[in-house]
Amino acid sequence: MSTTVTAPRKSEKAPRVDPSDRTRAENRLGMKLVAPAIVLMLLVTAFPMLRALYLSLFNYSLTAPDDREFVGLSNFLTALTDSLFWRDTANTVLIMVVTVAIELVIGFAFAMVMHRVIFARGIIRTSILIPYGIITVVSGFAWQFAFSNSNGFVNSWLPLIGNDFNWFGEYPSAMIAIMVSEIWKTTPFMSLLLLAGLAQVSEDMIEAAQVDGASWWQRLWKVILPNMRSAIMVAVLFRALDAYRIFDNIFVMTAGAQGTESVSFLTYRQVIEQFQLGIGSALSVLLFLSVLVIAFVIVKVFRVDLAAARQEG
Repeated sequence: MSTTVTAPRKSEKAPRVDPSDRTRAENRLGMKLVAPAIVLMLLVTAFPMLRALYLSLFNYSLTAPDDREFVGLSNFLTALTDSLFWRDTANTVLIMVVTVAIELVIGFAFAMVMHRVIFARGIIRTSILIPYGIITVVSGFAWQFAFSNSNGFVNSWLPLIGNDFNWFGEYPSAMIAIMVSEIWKTTPFMSLLLLAGLAQVSEDMIEAAQVDGASWWQRLWKVILPNMRSAIMVAVLFRALDAYRIFDNIFVMTAGAQGTESVSFLTYRQVIEQFQLGIGSALSVLLFLSVLVIAFVIVKVFRVDLAAARQEG
């Protein structure tokens, strides 16, 4: 007598597991802890955000405040059909992607050093974190001086470039200078977040993998990085949102010359220099929506489930 074994269909979904009592309690406690901060942030930011949204619906110039005209979504249409907006958006995305990717690699290396070092741990950690404590404007001026073709030291360190090379004379080199200053300034922040995640990786798991004959690279890719997924997501999320709003370094180093404007700098030009409050408010709203989209994409890409990470239902 033969028996037939029916294989499970791929379309069948696993039964949904309800969160445990511990998870529910932690969620309630978390909401109670963050509620005061959320209320305070809403009180501080809600009015400016709603005001910007309101002004974005008008053709409003500070040079003629009495000639305010309701134009609906015309300011948004003007921005979205302007090649300048998309060029600046491309610059912003380029800076965000390149700087965050490089900072992730260097920051992880720094985090490994700070985590594994035995001697002079406090001095080493403090030394790595020093750049992040410097004001961004000061950092921008310092790197502007460093890349200067008259008295900077970067050209002298790169013999193939030549002492007379003007880093701010062309778009590619100017963007490189801006990104180098951004990476130098914010890599310590990335390493600090990754260090917190690295401290959560169980040493027993690493030692067990080593006993099983796993190489250093295998332990890194199979044990350390998977268990740091949530920390990596937080680090990438924070830095990506911050990098997308870049303004200070561009303002100090190039003032938007050679086509190095970002979306934030374009908004600044419209509001502060040209007094166009309507189109400037529309740009700020688009910047805010872009940040929300970036945050959503990063969270979806990493797909971090904190309850599953704790092995809870």
